[in-house]
Amino acid sequence: MSAIHLLRKLSKKPPSRLHRNLLSSTFSMDLPPDLARTTLIRPFSNHPAIFTNSHRLIPSCFRQSNLLPNWVSEKTKSIGLSSREFSTSVVETNTSDRVVGLSPNPLVIERIHKGEETIGESVSGGEIIGNEIKKSEETLVREESEAEKEAWRILEDAVVRYCGSPVGTVAANDPGDKLPLNYDQVFIRDFVPSALAFLLKGEGEIVRNFLLHTLQLQSWEKTVDCYSPGQGLMPASFKVRTVALDENTTEEVLDPDFGESAIGRVAPVDSGLWWIILLRAYGKLTGDFSLQERIDVQTGIKLIMNLCLADGFDMFPTLLVTDGSCMIDRRMGIHGHPLEIQSLFYSALRCSREMLSVNDSSSNLVRAISNRLSALSFHIREYYWVDIKKINEIYRYKTEEYSTDATNKFNIYPEQIPPWLMDWIPEQGGYLLGNLQPAHMDFRFFTLGNFWSVVSSLSTPKQNEAILNLIEAKWDDIIGNMPLKICYPALEYDDWRIITGSDPKNTPWSYHNSGSWPTLLWQFTLACMKMGRPELAEKALALAEKRLMADRWPEYYDTRSGKFIGKQSRLYQTWTVAGFLTSKLLLANPEMASKLFWEEDYELLDICVCGLSKSGRRKCSRVAAKTQILVR
Repeated sequence: MSAIHLLRKLSKKPPSRLHRNLLSSTFSMDLPPDLARTTLIRPFSNHPAIFTNSHRLIPSCFRQSNLLPNWVSEKTKSIGLSSREFSTSVVETNTSDRVVGLSPNPLVIERIHKGEETIGESVSGGEIIGNEIKKSEETLVREESEAEKEAWRILEDAVVRYCGSPVGTVAANDPGDKLPLNYDQVFIRDFVPSALAFLLKGEGEIVRNFLLHTLQLQSWEKTVDCYSPGQGLMPASFKVRTVALDENTTEEVLDPDFGESAIGRVAPVDSGLWWIILLRAYGKLTGDFSLQERIDVQTGIKLIMNLCLADGFDMFPTLLVTDGSCMIDRRMGIHGHPLEIQSLFYSALRCSREMLSVNDSSSNLVRAISNRLSALSFHIREYYWVDIKKINEIYRYKTEEYSTDATNKFNIYPEQIPPWLMDWIPEQGGYLLGNLQPAHMDFRFFTLGNFWSVVSSLSTPKQNEAILNLIEAKWDDIIGNMPLKICYPALEYDDWRIITGSDPKNTPWSYHNSGSWPTLLWQFTLACMKMGRPELAEKALALAEKRLMADRWPEYYDTRSGKFIGKQSRLYQTWTVAGFLTSKLLLANPEMASKLFWEEDYELLDICVCGLSKSGRRKCSRVAAKTQILVR
């Protein structure tokens, strides 16, 4: 019997151990050598498909079966075997089995227990045979520090359950906080480092649940003052509430916030982008690609992409957003085209192109994604990059040029170059601008946007090296006593009063105004590992580990060097804990880390929408820009 017939026969019921062993031997006969040793393991338990409802709250405990068979992809049934479905193995339903198979020779992470105490981790190579792990002879045991043990306890205590299943982690879990505001909610952006920590530990159930439940929230009615934003918007956060149905009955509901309760009533532009990035990470780290192939998940990706790619008045490929629409969620002068949004947008575009099934209904969208990727990468690399050479060029700019061949395309006045920048930028370093608009360049260094540009390959390999060179050269400014500055330098004096509106929380060198945020460690670690410089991440992580546990895991730190705990900083901040743990796990597991970043996509360099036009008015400088790409 062929593997295809056997799969069809068994797809109506879960496979027994005998069936799995039989599949293993059958695949050995039917598949190429590189796939012959792979075994299919039953994935997670059923989760609901997308639902639509005109009510504000989600009814509890949906229990609708998946659209696809429980343990085999519809694609497998219809067109046969493919390496995507069967070159990986999927996590068992039981979350106590902390083994994730990722390749014929996956990296295995096991918790080592002695009695009731976890004493360390074992990281080894191995291969999955049936339900067992055959370990290689080489095994590295790493002792967990006291800070790591406490961090895991805090993270597990922060888990939120909905109808008995884990669905996320609260933003902060400080037992002494009597007014938690919205810190007792599950934020999409805040949960990402928590999700990665769980995935790297081998626990995928909470991440899968989170992705599916937030997907359900995407379709919910969202209205602010009789106006509804575009379809596809993801919530900033949600909370599990218990409501009374009658005198004796209650049920749990999910109550989302799309920005209508947020400070400033700003829509969370980055939520949908992080959701797509996390969806890809889930598939890469668990091998469970069936989730992203579901019809409801495919629809969710398309809705987010259609919202981001909608036509407007903008002349640039970058996303135009308001102030406060990302991690910096208060007024900080980042309205327009902030780098953080552009780097996340680029990542989400690459994830979507990778995950979307190409068919008649999606071909136009996939083509639009490819065109936007090409235009966006060129725009950021060409116009956002600054180093000594570029600053000198701007210093000599002519203004008021009216021509398609203008050098100063955005009419930037040389007087905009801030005095601090001249002496600050190193000879061998550089970075991407915080923002670019007509007649305006924001020369502040924004950490998350630059790090994620490295991770996603939005910047060139040469630019990536220069960004890390700048961090190393300006270590005291960006890292200081506690990594990492969210931006540099701070807005002070009249700039602070005018740009922030005299925000008492964003005073100079505090909070979003150049405060130090330990959660940024995991992005820094990933960027360093991609560029082959993990020693920089290790140095920053060691610095943070000396203080975080003693300081009770603060949200952020204040002062120019990050010496003091933030004046309004929440303690036991979950993404501080998760960022620390994720950094530790990434450094211990470079094979896992390599699945989370992107390499240069050289096909994008050959795609140019200018070539689609018959008009002779368009002149593209892409050819000249391509020569700047360092091929390694």
